[in-house]
Amino acid sequence: MSAKNGTDRTNGTSDPEGTGTPVTTGPRPEPLRFFGTTWVHHDGGYTARRLGLAAGALLLTAAGCLVLRVAYQGLQLADVGGFVTALVVVMFAVCGALAFGHTWGAFTTRPDPARQASLRGLLAIGFLGSLLAYALRCLTEAPGEKLHREEYEAARARHEKRATRRSGNPGNRRR
Repeated sequence: MSAKNGTDRTNGTSDPEGTGTPVTTGPRPEPLRFFGTTWVHHDGGYTARRLGLAAGALLLTAAGCLVLRVAYQGLQLADVGGFVTALVVVMFAVCGALAFGHTWGAFTTRPDPARQASLRGLLAIGFLGSLLAYALRCLTEAPGEKLHREEYEAARARHEKRATRRSGNPGNRRR
Protein backbone atom coordinates (compact mmCIF):
# COMPACT_ATOMS: atom_id res chain seq x y z
CA MET A 1 0.00 0.00 0.00
CA SER A 2 1.18 3.50 -0.62
CA ALA A 3 1.15 6.27 1.95
CA LYS A 4 -1.81 7.87 0.18
CA ASN A 5 -4.28 5.19 1.19
CA GLY A 6 -3.23 4.48 4.75
CA THR A 7 -5.57 4.46 7.69
CA ASP A 8 -7.51 7.65 8.36
CA ARG A 9 -6.94 8.57 12.00
CA THR A 10 -8.94 11.80 12.21
CA ASN A 11 -12.04 10.20 13.77
CA GLY A 12 -13.83 13.48 13.22
CA THR A 13 -17.46 13.93 12.35
CA SER A 14 -16.85 15.57 8.97
CA ASP A 15 -14.24 15.42 6.26
CA PRO A 16 -11.24 17.80 6.21
CA GLU A 17 -12.70 19.78 3.29
CA GLY A 18 -15.69 20.69 5.45
CA THR A 19 -18.41 19.32 3.16
CA GLY A 20 -20.21 17.73 6.11
CA THR A 21 -19.88 14.15 4.97
CA PRO A 22 -18.92 11.73 7.73
CA VAL A 23 -15.38 10.46 7.81
CA THR A 24 -14.94 6.72 7.85
CA THR A 25 -11.87 5.23 9.38
CA GLY A 26 -9.87 2.69 7.51
CA PRO A 27 -7.94 2.47 4.28
CA ARG A 28 -8.99 4.51 1.30
CA PRO A 29 -8.77 3.19 -2.25
CA GLU A 30 -5.91 4.54 -4.33
CA PRO A 31 -7.20 6.43 -7.38
CA LEU A 32 -6.31 5.14 -10.82
CA ARG A 33 -5.42 7.47 -13.67
CA PHE A 34 -8.54 8.39 -15.70
CA PHE A 35 -10.76 6.38 -13.31
CA GLY A 36 -10.31 7.94 -9.87
CA THR A 37 -11.90 5.61 -7.34
CA THR A 38 -14.78 4.51 -9.60
CA TRP A 39 -13.05 1.13 -9.95
CA VAL A 40 -14.07 0.17 -6.40
CA HIS A 41 -17.82 -0.12 -7.08
CA HIS A 42 -17.77 0.24 -10.90
CA ASP A 43 -19.88 3.39 -10.70
CA GLY A 44 -19.64 6.92 -12.10
CA GLY A 45 -19.35 5.98 -15.75
CA TYR A 46 -16.73 3.29 -15.16
CA THR A 47 -17.69 1.15 -18.18
CA ALA A 48 -17.94 4.16 -20.50
CA ARG A 49 -14.51 5.35 -19.37
CA ARG A 50 -13.02 1.91 -19.95
CA LEU A 51 -14.43 1.63 -23.45
CA GLY A 52 -13.54 5.23 -24.28
CA LEU A 53 -9.96 4.76 -23.14
CA ALA A 54 -9.67 1.50 -25.07
CA ALA A 55 -10.90 3.25 -28.23
CA GLY A 56 -8.57 6.19 -27.60
CA ALA A 57 -5.57 3.93 -27.08
CA LEU A 58 -6.38 2.02 -30.26
CA LEU A 59 -6.76 5.30 -32.14
CA LEU A 60 -3.38 6.49 -30.84
CA THR A 61 -1.87 3.14 -31.84
CA ALA A 62 -3.20 3.58 -35.37
CA ALA A 63 -1.84 7.13 -35.50
CA GLY A 64 1.53 5.87 -34.28
CA CYS A 65 1.53 3.23 -37.03
CA LEU A 66 0.91 5.96 -39.60
CA VAL A 67 3.83 7.98 -38.24
CA LEU A 68 6.09 4.92 -38.43
CA ARG A 69 4.89 4.28 -41.97
CA VAL A 70 5.89 7.83 -42.97
CA ALA A 71 9.27 7.26 -41.32
CA TYR A 72 9.67 3.99 -43.23
CA GLN A 73 8.80 5.72 -46.49
CA GLY A 74 11.38 8.36 -45.64
CA LEU A 75 13.99 5.64 -45.29
CA GLN A 76 12.95 4.20 -48.64
CA LEU A 77 13.09 7.64 -50.24
CA ALA A 78 16.54 8.32 -48.79
CA ASP A 79 17.72 5.01 -50.24
CA VAL A 80 19.72 4.10 -47.12
CA GLY A 81 19.85 0.43 -48.04
CA GLY A 82 18.09 -2.73 -47.07
CA PHE A 83 20.19 -3.42 -43.98
CA VAL A 84 19.39 -0.11 -42.26
CA THR A 85 15.72 -0.37 -43.16
CA ALA A 86 15.52 -3.92 -41.80
CA LEU A 87 17.41 -2.87 -38.68
CA VAL A 88 14.92 -0.05 -37.98
CA VAL A 89 11.93 -2.33 -38.56
CA VAL A 90 13.34 -5.05 -36.28
CA MET A 91 14.22 -2.45 -33.63
CA PHE A 92 10.66 -1.12 -33.50
CA ALA A 93 9.21 -4.66 -33.51
CA VAL A 94 11.44 -5.90 -30.68
CA CYS A 95 11.02 -2.74 -28.59
CA GLY A 96 7.25 -2.86 -29.16
CA ALA A 97 7.07 -6.48 -28.01
CA LEU A 98 9.20 -5.78 -24.92
CA ALA A 99 7.15 -2.68 -24.10
CA PHE A 100 3.93 -4.69 -24.43
CA GLY A 101 5.22 -7.34 -22.02
CA HIS A 102 6.51 -4.80 -19.53
CA THR A 103 3.32 -2.73 -19.60
CA TRP A 104 1.10 -5.81 -19.30
CA GLY A 105 3.13 -7.06 -16.34
CA ALA A 106 2.98 -3.67 -14.64
CA PHE A 107 -0.81 -4.05 -14.39
CA THR A 108 -0.48 -7.09 -12.09
CA THR A 109 2.65 -6.29 -10.04
CA ARG A 110 4.23 -3.07 -8.88
CA PRO A 111 7.18 -2.32 -11.17
CA ASP A 112 10.60 -1.71 -9.68
CA PRO A 113 11.33 2.06 -9.96
CA ALA A 114 15.01 1.49 -10.84
CA ARG A 115 14.13 -0.97 -13.60
CA GLN A 116 11.37 1.36 -14.81
CA ALA A 117 13.88 4.20 -15.12
CA SER A 118 16.38 2.05 -16.98
CA LEU A 119 13.72 0.89 -19.46
CA ARG A 120 12.36 4.36 -20.16
CA GLY A 121 14.11 4.66 -23.55
CA LEU A 122 13.04 1.19 -24.66
CA LEU A 123 9.44 1.92 -23.64
CA ALA A 124 9.52 5.19 -25.58
CA ILE A 125 10.70 3.43 -28.74
CA GLY A 126 8.15 0.63 -28.25
CA PHE A 127 5.27 3.00 -27.59
CA LEU A 128 2.97 0.99 -29.88
CA GLY A 129 3.31 -2.05 -27.62
CA SER A 130 2.49 -0.02 -24.52
CA LEU A 131 -0.55 1.55 -26.16
CA LEU A 132 -1.77 -1.82 -27.38
CA ALA A 133 -1.36 -3.38 -23.92
CA TYR A 134 -3.30 -0.47 -22.39
CA ALA A 135 -6.10 -0.83 -24.94
CA LEU A 136 -6.42 -4.58 -24.44
CA ARG A 137 -6.43 -4.25 -20.65
CA CYS A 138 -9.15 -1.58 -20.85
CA LEU A 139 -11.40 -4.11 -22.56
CA THR A 140 -11.43 -6.33 -19.45
CA GLU A 141 -10.82 -3.94 -16.52
CA ALA A 142 -9.29 -0.62 -15.62
CA PRO A 143 -5.52 -0.96 -16.10
CA GLY A 144 -4.07 -1.82 -12.69
CA GLU A 145 -7.48 -2.48 -11.11
CA LYS A 146 -6.69 -6.06 -10.12
CA LEU A 147 -3.48 -5.03 -8.36
CA HIS A 148 -5.13 -2.10 -6.57
CA ARG A 149 -8.16 -4.19 -5.61
CA GLU A 150 -5.95 -6.90 -4.04
CA GLU A 151 -3.99 -4.29 -2.08
CA TYR A 152 -7.13 -2.45 -1.01
CA GLU A 153 -8.94 -5.59 0.15
CA ALA A 154 -5.85 -6.76 2.05
CA ALA A 155 -5.63 -3.37 3.77
CA ARG A 156 -9.35 -3.48 4.62
CA ALA A 157 -8.96 -6.98 6.09
CA ARG A 158 -5.99 -5.83 8.22
CA HIS A 159 -7.97 -2.81 9.38
CA GLU A 160 -11.04 -4.90 10.27
CA LYS A 161 -8.85 -7.31 12.20
CA ARG A 162 -7.29 -4.45 14.18
CA ALA A 163 -10.62 -2.68 14.72
CA THR A 164 -12.39 -5.77 16.12
CA ARG A 165 -9.51 -6.39 18.50
CA ARG A 166 -9.79 -2.92 20.02
CA SER A 167 -13.42 -2.52 20.89
CA GLY A 168 -14.50 -0.31 23.74
CA ASN A 169 -12.77 2.22 25.95
CA PRO A 170 -9.93 0.61 27.94
CA GLY A 171 -10.42 3.19 30.72
CA ASN A 172 -13.89 1.82 31.51
CA ARG A 173 -12.72 -1.75 32.19
CA ARG A 174 -13.44 -3.26 35.57
CA ARG A 175 -10.50 -3.93 37.83
